[in-house]
Amino acid sequence: LDHKFIVITCGGGGIPVIKDIEGNYQGISAVIDKDHTAAMLADLVEANYLFILTPVDRVSLHFGKPDQAEIKRMSISEAKRFIAEGHFSTGSMLPKIEAAIHFVEGGKNRRVVITSLAKAHLAMNGNTGTLIIS
Repeated sequence: LDHKFIVITCGGGGIPVIKDIEGNYQGISAVIDKDHTAAMLADLVEANYLFILTPVDRVSLHFGKPDQAEIKRMSISEAKRFIAEGHFSTGSMLPKIEAAIHFVEGGKNRRVVITSLAKAHLAMNGNTGTLIIS
Protein backbone atom coordinates (compact mmCIF):
# COMPACT_ATOMS: atom_id res chain seq x y z
CA LEU A 1 0.00 0.00 0.00
CA ASP A 2 2.88 2.37 0.73
CA HIS A 3 4.01 1.98 -2.89
CA LYS A 4 0.54 2.72 -4.31
CA PHE A 5 -0.16 -0.90 -5.24
CA ILE A 6 -3.30 -2.80 -4.35
CA VAL A 7 -2.57 -6.48 -3.83
CA ILE A 8 -5.35 -8.99 -4.41
CA THR A 9 -4.97 -11.56 -1.67
CA CYS A 10 -6.88 -13.89 0.64
CA GLY A 11 -9.32 -15.40 -1.81
CA GLY A 12 -10.19 -16.48 -5.28
CA GLY A 13 -8.88 -19.79 -6.49
CA GLY A 14 -6.41 -20.67 -3.77
CA ILE A 15 -6.28 -23.87 -1.76
CA PRO A 16 -6.59 -23.49 2.03
CA VAL A 17 -3.38 -24.67 3.69
CA ILE A 18 -2.53 -25.51 7.30
CA LYS A 19 0.73 -26.29 9.07
CA ASP A 20 0.64 -29.68 10.77
CA ILE A 21 2.32 -30.65 14.07
CA GLU A 22 5.54 -31.56 12.25
CA GLY A 23 5.72 -28.17 10.54
CA ASN A 24 4.65 -29.37 7.11
CA TYR A 25 2.09 -27.55 5.02
CA GLN A 26 -0.87 -29.42 3.61
CA GLY A 27 -3.95 -28.48 1.65
CA ILE A 28 -7.28 -28.99 3.38
CA SER A 29 -10.92 -29.03 2.36
CA ALA A 30 -12.34 -25.73 3.63
CA VAL A 31 -14.13 -22.58 2.57
CA ILE A 32 -12.48 -19.23 3.11
CA ASP A 33 -15.19 -16.59 3.41
CA LYS A 34 -14.10 -13.66 1.26
CA ASP A 35 -16.06 -11.06 3.22
CA HIS A 36 -14.68 -12.02 6.62
CA THR A 37 -11.20 -12.34 5.12
CA ALA A 38 -11.46 -8.85 3.62
CA ALA A 39 -12.53 -7.45 7.00
CA MET A 40 -9.62 -9.17 8.74
CA LEU A 41 -7.14 -7.90 6.16
CA ALA A 42 -8.53 -4.35 6.39
CA ASP A 43 -8.16 -4.60 10.17
CA LEU A 44 -4.53 -5.75 9.85
CA VAL A 45 -3.60 -2.78 7.66
CA GLU A 46 -5.50 -0.44 10.02
CA ALA A 47 -7.87 0.78 7.31
CA ASN A 48 -10.65 3.20 8.16
CA TYR A 49 -12.86 2.20 5.24
CA LEU A 50 -13.79 -1.19 3.82
CA PHE A 51 -15.66 -1.54 0.54
CA ILE A 52 -17.52 -4.82 0.07
CA LEU A 53 -18.54 -5.24 -3.55
CA THR A 54 -21.63 -7.20 -4.48
CA PRO A 55 -24.01 -7.49 -7.46
CA VAL A 56 -26.48 -4.99 -5.95
CA ASP A 57 -26.06 -1.25 -5.44
CA ARG A 58 -27.40 -1.24 -1.87
CA VAL A 59 -28.33 -3.62 0.93
CA SER A 60 -32.09 -4.17 1.06
CA LEU A 61 -34.68 -5.36 3.51
CA HIS A 62 -37.28 -7.77 2.09
CA PHE A 63 -34.97 -8.40 -0.89
CA GLY A 64 -36.80 -9.53 -4.03
CA LYS A 65 -40.25 -8.88 -2.57
CA PRO A 66 -42.78 -6.16 -3.46
CA ASP A 67 -41.94 -4.27 -0.25
CA GLN A 68 -38.17 -4.32 -0.86
CA ALA A 69 -36.53 -1.29 0.76
CA GLU A 70 -32.96 -0.18 0.10
CA ILE A 71 -30.85 0.91 3.05
CA LYS A 72 -28.65 3.98 2.55
CA ARG A 73 -27.18 4.08 6.07
CA MET A 74 -27.17 1.47 8.81
CA SER A 75 -25.72 1.45 12.33
CA ILE A 76 -24.18 -1.64 13.88
CA SER A 77 -27.13 -1.97 16.26
CA GLU A 78 -29.56 -1.83 13.32
CA ALA A 79 -27.49 -4.40 11.44
CA LYS A 80 -27.60 -6.76 14.42
CA ARG A 81 -31.35 -6.29 14.74
CA PHE A 82 -31.90 -6.97 11.03
CA ILE A 83 -29.80 -10.15 11.33
CA ALA A 84 -31.86 -11.30 14.33
CA GLU A 85 -35.04 -10.63 12.34
CA GLY A 86 -33.72 -12.84 9.51
CA HIS A 87 -33.48 -10.18 6.81
CA PHE A 88 -30.23 -11.38 5.20
CA SER A 89 -29.63 -14.64 3.32
CA THR A 90 -26.95 -16.99 4.65
CA GLY A 91 -25.10 -17.47 1.37
CA SER A 92 -25.51 -13.92 0.15
CA MET A 93 -25.80 -10.72 2.20
CA LEU A 94 -25.47 -12.17 5.73
CA PRO A 95 -21.68 -12.76 5.62
CA LYS A 96 -21.19 -9.26 4.22
CA ILE A 97 -23.16 -7.69 7.07
CA GLU A 98 -21.37 -9.85 9.66
CA ALA A 99 -17.99 -8.85 8.21
CA ALA A 100 -19.03 -5.20 8.28
CA ILE A 101 -20.00 -5.47 11.94
CA HIS A 102 -16.68 -7.14 12.80
CA PHE A 103 -14.68 -4.46 10.98
CA VAL A 104 -16.56 -1.43 12.34
CA GLU A 105 -16.49 -2.75 15.91
CA GLY A 106 -12.72 -3.34 15.64
CA GLY A 107 -11.68 0.31 15.71
CA LYS A 108 -12.68 3.95 16.00
CA ASN A 109 -14.34 5.84 13.15
CA ARG A 110 -14.43 2.83 10.85
CA ARG A 111 -16.94 2.62 8.03
CA VAL A 112 -18.04 -0.03 5.58
CA VAL A 113 -19.65 0.59 2.22
CA ILE A 114 -21.53 -2.21 0.49
CA THR A 115 -22.25 -1.56 -3.19
CA SER A 116 -21.73 -2.87 -6.70
CA LEU A 117 -18.45 -2.65 -8.59
CA ALA A 118 -20.19 -0.53 -11.24
CA LYS A 119 -21.20 2.04 -8.62
CA ALA A 120 -18.12 1.92 -6.38
CA HIS A 121 -16.81 5.23 -7.72
CA LEU A 122 -20.12 6.90 -6.81
CA ALA A 123 -20.15 5.25 -3.39
CA MET A 124 -16.75 6.79 -2.62
CA ASN A 125 -18.52 10.16 -2.59
CA GLY A 126 -21.57 8.90 -0.70
CA ASN A 127 -23.83 8.93 -3.76
CA THR A 128 -24.86 5.28 -3.58
CA GLY A 129 -24.23 2.13 -1.60
CA THR A 130 -25.07 1.25 1.98
CA LEU A 131 -22.88 2.94 4.59
CA ILE A 132 -22.42 0.96 7.80
CA ILE A 133 -21.23 2.89 10.84
CA SER A 134 -20.97 2.45 14.59
